[in-house]
Amino acid sequence: MTAFGKLFRTTAFRLTLVYLLLFALFAASLLGYFAWNTRRLITDQITATVNEETGLLTGVFNRRGLRGLVFAIENRALRPGSNLYLVTTPAGLAVAGNVGSLQPGVMETTGWSETEYRRLDEQDKSDHLALVNVTELSNGFRLLIGRDLEERHRIFGVVASAAQWSLLIVVILGLGGGIFVARRVLHRIDAMTGTTQRIMAGDLGGRLPVGRSGDELDRLAENLNAMLERIEALMNGLKEVSDNIAHDLKTPLTRLRNRAEQALAKSGSEGDYRAALEQTIEESDGLIRTFNALLMIARAESGQARDNMADFDAADVAQGIHELYEPLAEDNGLKLSVQAEPAPLHGNRELISQALANLVENAIKYGQPKPAAQPLGADAAAADRTVLIEARRDGGRIILAVTDHGCGIPEPNRKRAVERFVRLETSRTMPGSGLGLSLASAVATLHGGDLTLDDAHPGLCAMLSIPARNGEGLAAPTPDVQQNGA
Repeated sequence: MTAFGKLFRTTAFRLTLVYLLLFALFAASLLGYFAWNTRRLITDQITATVNEETGLLTGVFNRRGLRGLVFAIENRALRPGSNLYLVTTPAGLAVAGNVGSLQPGVMETTGWSETEYRRLDEQDKSDHLALVNVTELSNGFRLLIGRDLEERHRIFGVVASAAQWSLLIVVILGLGGGIFVARRVLHRIDAMTGTTQRIMAGDLGGRLPVGRSGDELDRLAENLNAMLERIEALMNGLKEVSDNIAHDLKTPLTRLRNRAEQALAKSGSEGDYRAALEQTIEESDGLIRTFNALLMIARAESGQARDNMADFDAADVAQGIHELYEPLAEDNGLKLSVQAEPAPLHGNRELISQALANLVENAIKYGQPKPAAQPLGADAAAADRTVLIEARRDGGRIILAVTDHGCGIPEPNRKRAVERFVRLETSRTMPGSGLGLSLASAVATLHGGDLTLDDAHPGLCAMLSIPARNGEGLAAPTPDVQQNGA
C-alpha cells in the first residue's frame, strides 16, 4: 500500500473529512442565509422607495390632474439613476415616462411584479430586470413605478462569489489540515506498530514511545507500557519458575529414585523395606507440598481466588494460627503470643490464613535468638524467645505481622527472599522449599496489599498490609501493585 493510500485509510483523515463536510455545510448554510437576507433587504428598500414615490405621484395626480403628473414624471425621469416611470391611458397608450418596452400584460395587472424592460434613452438593446408596482388612477389611467434590479443582482453575485471562494478555501485548508493531522497520527501509530512487532519477535523489553503532549495516544502508550511491564514480569517469573523447578526439584526426585533403587538392590529384611518406603513417602509428601504451594501461588497471582472472597475478621485468623502453631513453637523452645484487635477484612480467608501460617512457620524455624556474649537476665531471655503475632487496624489498612528475634534477613537480601525457591545461606541447612514468603507476597498482592520485611532489632518483622473493609463495601485491590519476584 502506498503512503497516500495508508494516509487516506486512517481514522484521523476520515474524521477530518467528516468534520470538513459538516463545517462546509454549515458555512454554506450561513453564507446562503447571508445572501438571501441581503437580497431581501435590498428588495425591502426598493419596495419602500417605490411605495413612497407612488404615494407622492398619486397625490400630484389627485391635486393637479394628468398634466401635473406628466410634468412631475418628466422632471424625475431626467435625474441620473432615476426610477422607472410610465403612465398609460385606459386604452394602454403611453403618455409619459422613461420605459420603452415591457413584458406583455404587466400594465394590465395592478400590484408588484418583476419584469424585463428597456429604457427609452438606452442605446443597449438588451433587456433588463426590474421590480415594478402598477397603480390604477382615476379615469382608468395607470401609473407604473419601478426600480432596476441590477444592483441587487450585482450584490448577490458578489456574495455568491465570496461564498464560492470561501468554501473552496475551507475545503483546501480542511484537506491540508486533515493530511497534516493524519500524517502526524500515522507517524505515531507506525512507531507503536514497529515497537509491537519487535515485542512479538521476542524483545519483551521494548516499550511504546510516549510524547510530551499527554494526549490520548500518550495515555494509551503509558497504559500499554504498564501492561507490557506486567507481561514481561510474568514471563520472567514463568522462566524463573521453570528454571527453579528444574533445579530445586531435581535433587529430591533424584534422592527418591536412589532410595527406591537401593531398596531394590539390597536384600534386607522387611524392616529395611519399610524404612525405605517411609523415607520415600516422606520425600513424596515434600514434593506434593511444594507443588501445592506453587499451585496456590499461581492461583493467587492469576486472580482466580477472588471468586471465594468474603467478609471476616483478621483477628480470628490470628487467634486460629496461634492455637495451631503454639505447640510447635514450644517444641522449638519458643513462646508464641498474639495481640489481636477487631480487623474487618474482605478477601480469601484460606489464602490469608496460609500466608500468615507461612510467616509463623518461618519465624519458628529461623527465630532462635543468637547466642549472647554475656548472660542475659530471665526477662530478656524470655523476650528474645517470643514470636509475636499481631492483627490490628492502621488507618485504612489491616496489618498482620509476625515478629521474631532470630538472625533476621539482611536488608540487601530482603527483596530476593520473596522470590520463588530462593533460600538464603542461613537457611540452607533447614528443611523447606523457599516458597513461603513467595506465597505470602502473592496473597498480599491479590488483596491489593503488600508484604514488607523489616528489622526487629534483632530479628525480623514480616508484615502483611491489606486494605480494610470500609462501611460501604470493601477496598478494591489496586490494579498496579508491583509483583514481587514472580
